[in-house]
Amino acid sequence: MGTPQPPEAGTDFIEIHSHSMPILYRHHARARKYVLRLYANKTVVVTVPRAGSMSFARKFVESRKNWLEKQWLVLETRNVPAQLLRPGMKILFRGQPVVLSVQPSGTDWRLQFGGETAPLAGMDGNLRPALEGHLRKLAKTELVPRALELAGTPQLGIKRVAIRNQRSRWGSCSHSGTISLNWRLIQLPSEVRDYIILHELMHLRQLNHSPRFWAEVEKACPAYRMAENWLKQNSSQVGF
Repeated sequence: MGTPQPPEAGTDFIEIHSHSMPILYRHHARARKYVLRLYANKTVVVTVPRAGSMSFARKFVESRKNWLEKQWLVLETRNVPAQLLRPGMKILFRGQPVVLSVQPSGTDWRLQFGGETAPLAGMDGNLRPALEGHLRKLAKTELVPRALELAGTPQLGIKRVAIRNQRSRWGSCSHSGTISLNWRLIQLPSEVRDYIILHELMHLRQLNHSPRFWAEVEKACPAYRMAENWLKQNSSQVGF
C-alpha cells in the first residue's frame, strides 16, 4: 500500500502527544478484521471490513490509542538523526538518569557512567559507539540469565533467549519458543524490565493478547499495570 494522500475535509482526527493526526477509513471487501496503521506522514489509516461499521471503526481507533502513542514515538525516533553523545550528557540507566564522563586511563581514555566503565577507542567527540557497545554487552550478560530465572523450572518450553536491536518492540516470542529481548531493557528499572520479560514468557502459554493471556500476566506480575504506566510516561527517555 502506498503513502496515503492528504486528508479530505471532514476527516476524523485523533490527538497523540499534543499532535492532531488525521484518520482515514478504507473499506475493503476482502478484509476480515479491522486493521490500524500509522504512516510516516503521521496519518492513521483504518481498514474496515465489508460488514464493518464506521461506529465500531471509531471505537476501534480509540481503543488502540496507547499503541498509536508508542508508534508515534517510534516514528519520531526514526526521523531524528542520531544524537552526538558528549561528556556531561545524561542517559537513562537502570531506571535512573546518569551522567556520561570521560577519564584518562594510561595513554587511553575510558567512559564512565552509573558505576560502569567502558574503554574508548579514542577521543573523537562521540561517546555513542562505546556506550551502546557496553550496554549491549551488559544486556547479554544480564537479560539472558534473568529471563531463564523468571521462566522457572520447567522453563515454560523456552528454547532460546536472544538479545536484539529492536526499534519498535521491547520484546517478542516466536512459535518455536525463542524469546527476543531489546538490549535497551538494560536502561529500565528492574521491575519494569522484569515485567517485559514476563510478558513475553507468558506468550509461551498464550501466543496472543486474549483475556487468558492477560490473566497469566497478572498472575506472574501482579503490578504489571504500574510497569505499563511507567513505560507510557518514560519510554521516550529510553535510547539516546
